[in-house]
Amino acid sequence: MKRIPAPTSAALRAFALASLVACLAATTPALAQFDSGTPLPKVAASSVPDGLAATIGPESLHITVCSDTILHVVAGPGTPTAANPQQPWMLPASEACPGAKFTVTQDEKVATLTTGALKVTLSLDRGNLLYYSADGTSLLREGDAVPRTYEPALVNGEQTYHVADRFFPYADEAYYGLGQHQSGMFNYRGSTVLLAQNNTDVAIPLLVSSRGYALMWNTASLTEVDNRFPLTLKLTALAGDAVDYYFIYGPQMDSIIHGYRNLTGHAPMLPQWSYGLFQSKDRYVSQDEVLGIAARYRATHFPLDAIVQDWFWWKNEGDPIFNENFPDVPGELKTLHAENVHTMLSVWGLFDTKSTNYQYMDAHNMMVKGAHVYDPTNPEARDYYWSHLLGPLVDMGWDAFWLDSAEPEEFWPHMGDAILKDKQLAIGNGARYTNIFPLEHTQGVQDHWRAASEKKRVFLLTRSAFLGQQRVGATVWSGDVYSTFWGLTHQVAAGMNFALSGSPYWTTDIGGYWQPDMSYKPYPGFQELLTRWYEYGVFCPVFRTHGHREHNEPWAFPQAEQTLLTYDKLRYRLMPYIYSLAWRVHQDDYTMQRPLVMDWREDAKVWNIGDEFMFGPALLVSPVLAEGATSRAVYLPASPVWYDFWTGAELKGAQQINASAPLDRIPLHVRAGSILPLGPEIEYARQSPAGPIELRVYTGADGDFTLYQDEGDGYAYEKGAHAQIPIHWSQSTKTLTVGARSGSYPGMPAEMTFHVVFVGPHHGAGASLTAKPDAIIVYNGAEKTAKQ
Repeated sequence: MKRIPAPTSAALRAFALASLVACLAATTPALAQFDSGTPLPKVAASSVPDGLAATIGPESLHITVCSDTILHVVAGPGTPTAANPQQPWMLPASEACPGAKFTVTQDEKVATLTTGALKVTLSLDRGNLLYYSADGTSLLREGDAVPRTYEPALVNGEQTYHVADRFFPYADEAYYGLGQHQSGMFNYRGSTVLLAQNNTDVAIPLLVSSRGYALMWNTASLTEVDNRFPLTLKLTALAGDAVDYYFIYGPQMDSIIHGYRNLTGHAPMLPQWSYGLFQSKDRYVSQDEVLGIAARYRATHFPLDAIVQDWFWWKNEGDPIFNENFPDVPGELKTLHAENVHTMLSVWGLFDTKSTNYQYMDAHNMMVKGAHVYDPTNPEARDYYWSHLLGPLVDMGWDAFWLDSAEPEEFWPHMGDAILKDKQLAIGNGARYTNIFPLEHTQGVQDHWRAASEKKRVFLLTRSAFLGQQRVGATVWSGDVYSTFWGLTHQVAAGMNFALSGSPYWTTDIGGYWQPDMSYKPYPGFQELLTRWYEYGVFCPVFRTHGHREHNEPWAFPQAEQTLLTYDKLRYRLMPYIYSLAWRVHQDDYTMQRPLVMDWREDAKVWNIGDEFMFGPALLVSPVLAEGATSRAVYLPASPVWYDFWTGAELKGAQQINASAPLDRIPLHVRAGSILPLGPEIEYARQSPAGPIELRVYTGADGDFTLYQDEGDGYAYEKGAHAQIPIHWSQSTKTLTVGARSGSYPGMPAEMTFHVVFVGPHHGAGASLTAKPDAIIVYNGAEKTAKQ
């Protein structure tokens, strides 16, 4: 593609210099000597021990080599080392940026830094950066005319800068990530995205490009990502000392996510029960109601792993004291646990001023001044929050916490919208740390929980997230969205971008939260929406139903009930597959819910497909998002063969089809070479660890899958208490090999049974058990084989 030429006219050159003068003159008087007829400031560059350093007039620029594929860029007036003094989202520098071999060369026009995978050049005329892969492919170009600017500004009482960097996107480039937003857009090319935490809107400043790189905008300040003018990508921050970002190269998107997590942290294993169904509504009003719901699930054999107690269980919000409708909470939890039902409790960072905890924290400067939320950037406040609120609740027996309002949100009318930007926090100016609350909040809870006990894995549900939050045992849900097909459609695209923001665990309120008229009663036709949302929810990393409805249990919707049961059972049959993927998320920085661009990045046809995704390596999921639809268009990317999950029929890859989708069916397709382990019909996640497990083999290409097992809870897996069984399909020899098991853990079954099914038309198809497997393997840990 032809490179956009640098501006050459005298007028444009004068404008560029005038911009630089305007942005820097207030704090760099030496620059005032330049005028529109004077050449641009001289660029001087040199090699330094960790990379390349340069000066562009009064601006300094430093490129640090973190690895062959990751570079850290800091530029600003004077000699800044970062945009902001503290960066709690980053891992320690020894882990995040250990360094790598590099060279720096220079000629009359450019200084060039080269690593094993990247080359970046600095123009000695204009001071802009250009990034290339090792083979010379151009990846990213900073603008030619004063790419980085720093506008002096008094922000929230502090003299700082509005900082910006400008890049030239390529015409054939698509953008993803940036957290979760409700525009319905998947490819953000040509749009503007504001990164400011709010209910339903999650700010994560990681921008991923179809060209195989990502920019991690390294600040918690309110940020705008602006590509309204197609030839310019502009990133701005409300307050900071410098332009500060990491350039992460893949080129494969899994490699980009791996690089991001190397910088900010890796995801832990969640408890196995948390991959089952969460039953919730706004809200269960008594202990008896909760116990009755759980008992009916067990009596009707609907699979269930968790029930949720939403808000207003308290006497005063912020104190761990239940109201009179919950007379014996420890007894309630003991009963539920005996039924293999886990429990999650809604606890906020927002406090009622009448609560004892609010009064103490306010008196001891632990609250955010001018708000009713505690300050999680204050270590003393995090300690108190745990010891006087969550800690006592854990002691009662609660298994998980729903950290609602984690943007944070303020009192009624519950306004969010980046409320910290004009506040002061313990960590510093809220304008610098606008988006940091959810990370500090969840990090504090996880750290205290793990310090108290490692018997239960941390599981937190939260409505917001930030850089690094994937290292905390937290799942984000998409917030209080409308119960409409419009709402459902927008969740799918939002979830795809959240996955591409480096965070693996995400979910929605199945059925949506608000009815269109804001009432408590579902509207006519709601059961169709619920069915379609439930079908989609089965293939989200975390599976939960919730909503502002008087009743929200499956038996409250008789037209939908049987279909909901079918899909609930399918989710549980998929448990061996899902839990093995969870191990890959932890061990390999894998992403479970995968936009097609992750696996077919070079296929331009997938760049704008935000309503299909892979669920792990095998399943292509195509949710039905239109009211009354009985079919939908599905793009099948390149693969030797695709199989219809429901019929076993074979289809060619690299084509668009019209897939049948009656109300009880979501289009599902399976890629050739897949080995799909399906467990028996169970009613909770840990019911039958020994199986039997049905191994569905989708022939047409070689395939591999590693079955992972452990105790399902606790942190012994971090010390090696787990087992893995490698499974391989050879297309050439028509042989399935269940390899020798490695590792062990307490309670590991001595023997397992595998039912091998070679999928074909109406054989090994659909959600039910296959009546006649092609082979049965009794497995005791030694290698076994089966022939087609």
